[in-house]
Amino acid sequence: MAGGTYSVQNKVRPGVFINFESEGQSLATLGTRGITALQLVLPWGPAKEIIEVNAGEDVFERLGYDITASQLLLIKEALKRAKTVLLYRLNAGVKATAAAGNLTATAKYGGLRGNDLKIIVQANIDDPAKFDVRTLLSGVQVDSQTVANIAGLTPNKWVTWSGAGALTATAGTSLAGGTDGAAVVNADHTDFLAALELYYFNTVAYVGTDNTLKSVYAAFAKRLRDDEGRKIQLVVENYPAADYEGVISVKNGVVLADGTKLTADQAVAWVAGATAAAAANESLTYTAYDEAVDANPRYTNSQTITALNNGEFLFTMNKGRAVVEQDINTFKSFTPTKGKTFRKNRSLRALDSLANDWKDTFESYYIGKVSNNADGRNLFRKECVKIAEIYQGIGAIQNFDALTDITVTLGDELDAVFVGSSVQPVDSIEKIYMKVRVQ
Repeated sequence: MAGGTYSVQNKVRPGVFINFESEGQSLATLGTRGITALQLVLPWGPAKEIIEVNAGEDVFERLGYDITASQLLLIKEALKRAKTVLLYRLNAGVKATAAAGNLTATAKYGGLRGNDLKIIVQANIDDPAKFDVRTLLSGVQVDSQTVANIAGLTPNKWVTWSGAGALTATAGTSLAGGTDGAAVVNADHTDFLAALELYYFNTVAYVGTDNTLKSVYAAFAKRLRDDEGRKIQLVVENYPAADYEGVISVKNGVVLADGTKLTADQAVAWVAGATAAAAANESLTYTAYDEAVDANPRYTNSQTITALNNGEFLFTMNKGRAVVEQDINTFKSFTPTKGKTFRKNRSLRALDSLANDWKDTFESYYIGKVSNNADGRNLFRKECVKIAEIYQGIGAIQNFDALTDITVTLGDELDAVFVGSSVQPVDSIEKIYMKVRVQ
C-alpha cells in the first residue's frame, strides 16, 4: 500500500496520504524591549567591539571592576532599568607589562586598570622543583598556577605570559605602563554605530556633549527609523534642535542618595535604559529616577514650561525624589498629518512596537513563503489584526475595530502587498482639571 503526503488529489496507487498542519494558530508575539546601547571610554575590557552586559551579572572579570565602582557608573545607571546594555569600549589603550627574570607578564587589555596588577612567583611548598605563580589585582588574588617553568603557564583572565626557561622567585612585581590611550575621535563613534547596526536594540545613548557627534547619532537614528523601519530612539543631552520623534533630549541631571551629582549627559544613560525597558503601554511621566533625591539643577515653573514646549526631557524634584517631568521627545514641528501624539513617548512606543511586530511577523513567517493571493493576504491580515488586538488588550491602543481598521490588498506589483491600518494609541493621564462647587 502506498502512502505519504499530497499536494493535489491525483494519486494513482491505493493508499493513505496524510498532510499534517497546524490548526490556524496565530504566530503573533510581542517584541522584546529593554535593550540599550552605550559607548564609553573605560580603563579595562574588550575594545572596539560590542559586548552584552546583562542586569545582575558579575562584570568583574570582563570590565575589571565591580558594577558599583565609579569607573562603571554609567553602566550601572543604565542597568537600573535596562535588561541588557550593548556596551562598546571606544578606547583600546596601552597594555601594562612587567618582567620578572625570564618571565614577562602583559595585561590582557590596555588601560589604566592594568597598573593594578601584580605578579608573585614563589617556590611551591610541596614540590620545590615547581613554582606558584600568582596574579593579584589591587592586592587580591585573581589567579594562581603551579608550574615547573614558563612554558607551563597558561593565560588567565587578567594577564598573558611570554618568555622561556626557568622561573625566578619574586615577592611581587607590579605591572606598569598601562594607559587609556589617545583621545577618542569622531571616527571611533562612527565605528561604534557601524558595529551597533548589526544588533537588535531599543535605544542608543550618546553620553557626550559634542554637538557634531549629536548630529551624527541623530542621523543614524533617523536612517534606521525612516529608511529601514527599525523603530529605535536616540537619547542625548541638550539637543532639542533635533525636532524628531526618534531623539530624546535630556536637559538636566540628578543628585543620587549618596551625594553623587550626575550631569545631563550622564543622566542620559538612565533615560536610555528606562526608555528601552518601558513597555508599549507605559509612560515614564513622573517616574522616579532610581536612588535619586533631587534634580541637578532644579528649574522654576516657567523654565520647566519653556523646556517642555521646546521638546526637552527633564527631571524635577518631588517629595525628596527626582522624577521625570514628562515623557517626551524633541518633535515639535506639528502638522495636520503628524500631530502631538508623536511627541509623547508612550504613544510613540505603542506605534513603534506595533510597527516592529508587524514587520517581524511578515519577515519571519510570510516573506517568500506565502502566496500573494487572496488567501495569503487574508492570512497576513489576520496576523496583523491579532497583534493589534494584543496591543489593545494591554491598553497600548484603543478603539480598534478588527473588521475595518486593517486592510491588506495587492500592491502595485505582483510580489507586493499594501497594508492600510488605523490605530489610536493610549496616553497616560497627566493633567487633571477639577471644578469643585462649594455649598
